[in-house]
Amino acid sequence: MQLPAQAAKEDPQVPQTLDAAAVRTWCSLALDALGRDREEIDAINVYPVADGDTGTNLYLTVESAVRAVEAVFDAHATGTSVPDLPDTVRAMAHGALIGARGNSGTILAQLLRGMSEVLGEDRSDRDNGAGGAARGGGDHLARALHRAAQLAREAVAHPVEGTILTVASAAAEAAARTRPTADGAIGDGAAVHAAYAGARVALAATPGQLAVLGRAGVVDAGGRGLLAVLAALVEAVTGDAPSPVAPGARPHELPAVVESCDADDSPAGPAFEVIYLLETDEPGIARLRRRLDALGDSLVVVGGDGLWNVHVHVDDAGAAVEAGVEAGRPYRIRITHFGAAAGHQRERAQRAVVAVVPGEGLAGLCAEAGATTVLARPGEPPASGELVDAIRRAHAHEVVLLPNDAELRHTAAAAAEQARAEGIRVALIPTRAAVQGIAALAVHEPGRRFDEDVVAMTSAAGATRYAELAVAERQSWTMAGICQAGDLLGLIDGDVAVIGTELAATAETVLDRMLSAGGELVTLVLGQDVPDNLAERLERYVRDGHLAVDTVVYRGGHQPAPLLIGVE
Repeated sequence: MQLPAQAAKEDPQVPQTLDAAAVRTWCSLALDALGRDREEIDAINVYPVADGDTGTNLYLTVESAVRAVEAVFDAHATGTSVPDLPDTVRAMAHGALIGARGNSGTILAQLLRGMSEVLGEDRSDRDNGAGGAARGGGDHLARALHRAAQLAREAVAHPVEGTILTVASAAAEAAARTRPTADGAIGDGAAVHAAYAGARVALAATPGQLAVLGRAGVVDAGGRGLLAVLAALVEAVTGDAPSPVAPGARPHELPAVVESCDADDSPAGPAFEVIYLLETDEPGIARLRRRLDALGDSLVVVGGDGLWNVHVHVDDAGAAVEAGVEAGRPYRIRITHFGAAAGHQRERAQRAVVAVVPGEGLAGLCAEAGATTVLARPGEPPASGELVDAIRRAHAHEVVLLPNDAELRHTAAAAAEQARAEGIRVALIPTRAAVQGIAALAVHEPGRRFDEDVVAMTSAAGATRYAELAVAERQSWTMAGICQAGDLLGLIDGDVAVIGTELAATAETVLDRMLSAGGELVTLVLGQDVPDNLAERLERYVRDGHLAVDTVVYRGGHQPAPLLIGVE
């Protein structure tokens, strides 16, 4: 079977138009290019944070776009029709939006969204041929690039020149200056060649525009990634691959891989990168922008039509997530601790913890304790690939993995095995509940030997009994008797032990059962809609009945159970 990209290279009569097939080829070629250039782009990543992951983030963003485009083509595989251009570019933009990673990946998603707005205009503006090529030709493509650059700048709270934004604007301006042929037309081929040439010149100038790039002797990593994406666009439309820029050349030709970056004169940045998808409306996003802009920096909010991808660097990860909760419904929350930086790139830590958590509040709590978190959404447990990605993001030689759910034991084991194959030492502690993970994290000490740390964390988790209060969905038999739909179930160590009708009374009965065997510390994790006075009542109940037992309370945010309980 011949791939679209191969066919384009071999056919000298390639129609130089951006149609649905060309978009599919573009995405595939862009993914290949970023796969080849990923390590080089990671190596020159010094702005806005020298964390060495820009190439990886761009690759993962485009990978998500590729999956979305392929899904559109797969849906047409059994019929006689092919996807049209609007459907294809919208799928590309949506895929990039939901899979966007990091600062540059989020901006790239917005660039693709801007292009899709123009290229996906009403079908009446299109030819009726297969693939739906744009009638406007190169002029239409130039307008798409202009809209992309415009939207990307609007998405960034404080745009900075010498970045991917500068390169995108230069590409759009160069495409707009493309001269028409004798018949007055501008071909897509001419437009994409011009855009690539303009981007390449702009990229070479970035070290003179941004001081941190000049000190490091490199060009902007995000701009370098965008250049790879534009080169793929040239090849998809024309069948002609631009000559590669050799790594290791002088900065005015192409960035050399960074050897060092003296950042002593730069103030330390925020500790966390927070990313999440958010369902909300335009007023909600406006409020969120103001709130997050006051909390941190590198704020980028992209998307529209009710779905947004939010990216920000902050010191208070919990507050950033809380702002999302106030604005709408955040999910796929990713919190990454930047850790210490050495030279141009974040130095690989000796040890890190990766924890799966059921709610946003616990994600912030664990992140502030130094853990890399993975949010388990109701009905959507994380896949092994998501856990492997979190282990990689932890950027450590040794990783302790806390699945915090008995149902995730096989998934976590598969992720640990894959990470070990990549050279990372991984210890899987079979925590069955979030409160066990909190207990393990509380005794974590990166300074001691790995085996000793794992033993201590395992012991703390094992010494923690766990319970949760859940609402019965239907009538059923349980170990505590027959429950009716709507009853409150008190599950202790995974088994139904109490059936009740009122939250506080049921929780008190559960606590009595758990504390009858002794205990020193009770942990309460309250769901989003549980009132604070419940925690006060339960604290008082424990204090009155068990004088030597302390109680700590956390807010878990949106979590499946209204109340989680741990007893150590």
